[in-house]
Parts: sequence; C-alpha cells; structure tokens
Amino acid sequence: MKTDQFIKIKTVTAAAALIMFVAAGCSKSFLEVPPQGQEKGEQFWQNEEDATKAVVSMYGYLRAWQQVAFAPIAVESLGSDETEKGSSPGDASFLNNFDNFTASSTEGQIQDFWNGQYALINLANQVLDNVPAIDMNSTLKDRYLAEAKFIRAYGYFRLVRAFGDVPLRLHVPKDATEFNLPRTPEAEVWAAIEQDLTDAAAVLPTTYGASEVGHATKGAALALHAKVSMYLKKWDQVLSLTNQVIGLGYDLFPNYYTQFRIANENNIESVFEIQAAYKPGDCDFSNSQYSQVQGVRASVGGGWGFNVPTQTLVDAYEAGDPRMNATIIFRGETTPDGDVIPATGDNPMYNQKSYVPFSQYPGECSEGAAQNIRVIRFAEVLLMNAEAANELGQTQQALTSLNKVRSRARGGNAGVLPDVTTTDQAQLRTAIWHERQVELAMEFDRFFDVIRQGRGLAIFGPKGFKEGKNEHWPIPQNEIDLSAGTLTQNPGY
Repeated sequence: MKTDQFIKIKTVTAAAALIMFVAAGCSKSFLEVPPQGQEKGEQFWQNEEDATKAVVSMYGYLRAWQQVAFAPIAVESLGSDETEKGSSPGDASFLNNFDNFTASSTEGQIQDFWNGQYALINLANQVLDNVPAIDMNSTLKDRYLAEAKFIRAYGYFRLVRAFGDVPLRLHVPKDATEFNLPRTPEAEVWAAIEQDLTDAAAVLPTTYGASEVGHATKGAALALHAKVSMYLKKWDQVLSLTNQVIGLGYDLFPNYYTQFRIANENNIESVFEIQAAYKPGDCDFSNSQYSQVQGVRASVGGGWGFNVPTQTLVDAYEAGDPRMNATIIFRGETTPDGDVIPATGDNPMYNQKSYVPFSQYPGECSEGAAQNIRVIRFAEVLLMNAEAANELGQTQQALTSLNKVRSRARGGNAGVLPDVTTTDQAQLRTAIWHERQVELAMEFDRFFDVIRQGRGLAIFGPKGFKEGKNEHWPIPQNEIDLSAGTLTQNPGY
C-alpha cells in the first residue's frame, strides 16, 4: 500500500511550484502569469507543515514526465547497446537520434532532461534556503535538510554524467544578477555532490516508520555516494561506502522477477526507489508514466512500447540465466503473471522490469500509475563492492560479493550461473562488468557504465558513437541562447 505521505504529492507539488524560478536558472520570463489558487511564495515557509509540504514536493516531482519518461529514456538509455527506440517506426522518430548519436543541441528531450533536473534541484534548494529559518522540531528540521541534500545530489549526478560541466546552483537566485551562471568545471560539480551526500548520510536515519517509507535513508546516501565515487575511480572510498551499506541490514530479495512487481515495492533489496501512487478518479495525481511509455504496445492497457531491449542484450545472458526472461518480455509469450502477449506487433521485445500485470491496471489512468521505480538496489551495492575490491587487489572480497549476486540469480538451479573463480584481475574486472550488464539491464545505467569504463568507441562505435564527443550530450541550445553566450557548448556539437 502507498503511504498517506505520498498520497499528498499532487497538492504539495502545486504549493511548492508557486515559488519555483526558471528551471535552468538562465533567465526569467515576465510574461508568465501566476496560476490561480496557489499560495504566494511570501506566504509560504511559515511553519513545520510548510516544510513538510516542500520536502514531499521534491519526492513527488521525482516521478514527473521529465524524470521518468521520454527525456531519461533518450538521455540515459537509448545511447546504449541494450535498448532501441521501439514502438512503430514513425512514432516519436526523433528518439532514433539518441540511438544513433545524431541528437543535436535543439532536441526537445535534451531540453526536457536539463529542465527536469534543474527543477528538481530548485525544489531542493528552496528547502535548504528556507527551512533553516522555520521554528520547528530541530531533529526533523535537520532531517529535512539532509533529505534535500540527497535529492539535490541525485539531480546533479544525473546532470554531470550526461553533460559534464554544468552550472552549479546551490541557492535559489535572489535577483536577476544571479540567474545567468556559467558552466562549473565537472570536478567541482562532483565535489559538491560528494559533500551533499556526506552531509546527508551523517544525519539521515537507516529506516522510517510506515508513513514515511520512500524518504531517503542513510543507506541511500551512502550508496549514491559509492556510485559517484565509482565514476571518479575512488576505489578505496567505493569499498568503504559499500561496506557500510552492507552492514545496514539490506539483502537480496529471493526472487529476481517478483522484486520488480508492485506487491514487493520497498523490499529488503530496495535502497532507494521513487514512490508512485494511484488515486481513483484522479489521473492528474496518478501521474507516473514510466511503465506506460515502455509497456507492451497494443496490450490490454495500450502501452506505448518505447525503449525496448535489443538482441545484443539477449545475447549477453549466459545460457539458462533466469534474469533474461525476468528482464525481457518476448512477443508471443505468456508472462509469469498469466498475461498473453500478442504474437504479432511492432516490436519483438519489451522491458519487463517496467511491466505491470494487466489485471493491475487502473482503468481510467496510466497503466503504471501505482508502480514504483527502482533507483538503487542492493545488488548494485554488491557489484560496486566487488569492482572496488578487485581494483584494490582484494580478490576474495570481490568474488564473494560478485557470486552473491549470481547465486540469487540462479536460485535453486545449480546447473546455471556457476560461481566466478578467476583470480586474474583483468578477467575478474570483465566478469564484474558483465554482471552489471545483465543484473542491471534496462535500469538506465548501461550507457554511462560503458563510458566510465572507457569502452565507448569499442561498444557503441557501430551505432555511430564518436570518441571525444559522444561521452556527453550537447548542452541545450536554448539555454546557450538565453544565457547570451555565458553557457558554452560541448565539443563536437
């Protein structure tokens, strides 16, 4: 069941949105008319209730279109070798530009992704700038500030790995002179992310009561920090942070397939997931389209069929690996939940991790309105631990963490996915990278994994990837224009 805390998201988001500045922070339009029926900014930030509304607003925005639908599919998924556009050939054909690396700086999905992350960061900055002055419970205040730092770090993490240097805004602009910021060197953005996550982990609790499940925890902050450290190749830090998460009581959910279903949200493997909820009769509120845009095309609920698996992904699985059928819906199959997938249609495969059984569709709203989105799972923590241990020469630790993931995957079938036993560092590195590919498939990490591993040209070259250019996407041209040239473009665009 979804908690009452997140049932309030629609109203809360409206309350917080009234004081939002332009998402990218480059200019402010004086033609915008304030929406009717919303509180004015100067009447907000008065008490603990306002602080709570603002914090919940951050989480509500995490499931917005710009956060979970076309923009992240374009920027975070389609560049990889595991996905392609899907749907019918003529439907949203612009997404092919991300699959073949011809996306230009004027692509709308690049602008949407940029705007979405800065809107999220702005919501976090509003909490961080305004909550300290509110007279309220001091422990709760500190926790809210820590949650805002986690959310801000998450937004900047997504921005910096997609674009490299980006404007670093750590406060809400006070006047017109503070809107137009240049791009901050990537190293400084990473450092700010690390500082936010260090601060957050020092304050956040390890667990919450039932009414607040879904708020960022200490484990979430430590795990995201470990992931940041992995991109920075700070292997000692990755190992230390993942060891801390391992000690917090997380574990692998026994069944790989069912852990992604609605009934098993926020389970023992979940380190952080975006909460979604269905409110009968209110499709405006029931607004997550993560599952809908990736759902089986022409199915009972009318999924759109985008971001589909490739044959390359199918071929990556070892013989008998049950994760393949838990990750990919094949045309003509009957799912474990009993849904018959049409044998004909536009696409031979679909993303099963975003799948919602047809019987659970809310009739009048998006099929996946109630489905949470898994952001960090304990399996990834173990694989980060394995990668760091291997890089540091701690082979047995690496094998232990890696093989724990493989053991869960094979379940009781001893005939598949045998333990990895190699002690050669290079071979073990390759095995760990492969395990990330199949364990985390269709979870929006493959593209950036290959880039950070230095294999972009080798893996994505056949798709059109150009070294020295396509490691990052272009800065939105509209942002450069609005900044009057203060923002500069990435090389090659």
